[in-house]
Amino acid sequence: MGITGTDVAKGTADMVLMDDNFATIVSAVEEGRIIFSNIRKFVFFLLSCNVGEILIVFLSILLQLPVPLLPIQLLWLNLVTDSFPALALGTEKGEPDIMKVKRRNIKEPIINNAMFVGIAIQSIALTLAVLLAFNWALREYNGDLLIARTVAFTTLILAELIRAYSCRSERYSLFKLGVFTNRIMVIATFVSFVLLLLVIYVPFLQPIFKTYPLSIKDWSEIILYCIIPLLAGEINKLFVNKLLYRHKERTA
Repeated sequence: MGITGTDVAKGTADMVLMDDNFATIVSAVEEGRIIFSNIRKFVFFLLSCNVGEILIVFLSILLQLPVPLLPIQLLWLNLVTDSFPALALGTEKGEPDIMKVKRRNIKEPIINNAMFVGIAIQSIALTLAVLLAFNWALREYNGDLLIARTVAFTTLILAELIRAYSCRSERYSLFKLGVFTNRIMVIATFVSFVLLLLVIYVPFLQPIFKTYPLSIKDWSEIILYCIIPLLAGEINKLFVNKLLYRHKERTA
């Protein structure tokens, strides 16, 4: 006990309760679980984004297609677009039943089997969405690379911003958590989206980032493709994670 305990007792103890209240242990465990869970969400989001970007470039070369994303666009993605939502994931309040989940093995790594599966699914979904959008733009605009790359660039950014909401929980559906319950996430994705619009529509930025002002028709196609990673993430929660986490959950 931090208040009533002797100096000798506190010096030899593994844990000192500063308020002499055993209930503090429960609160500390809960806070620790929330922090660890948020670290996993942060790592999962960034890794799936980066692996997806690598796959997009690799598969386009393998399929002998023009590269959909330029180095300056990839730099913008990694430094600006991905950063804000990833940081917002670190502010999540925790899942409703986080204290009902059995404690994890201390030797279990942050990137466990469930995360490996999730990263693979999300990376493939991102790659599929961007390559489909890129291929559509190439056909629609007779091989105009400037427009096609802008479509691919926008699709990837918008897909990552939308699926960031799905990454807020490894097990709970986005619709169960609520879309706007994390105010910082809403602000982060809004800021990233506004910055995307500036890169696309501000004339002096277009030559720097090699972008083209998109039309309403382009946006309608982009929105359709960028929903793919969100759906993949929600389906992954419904089936794969349910099986992987079943043995870790306590019965009600």
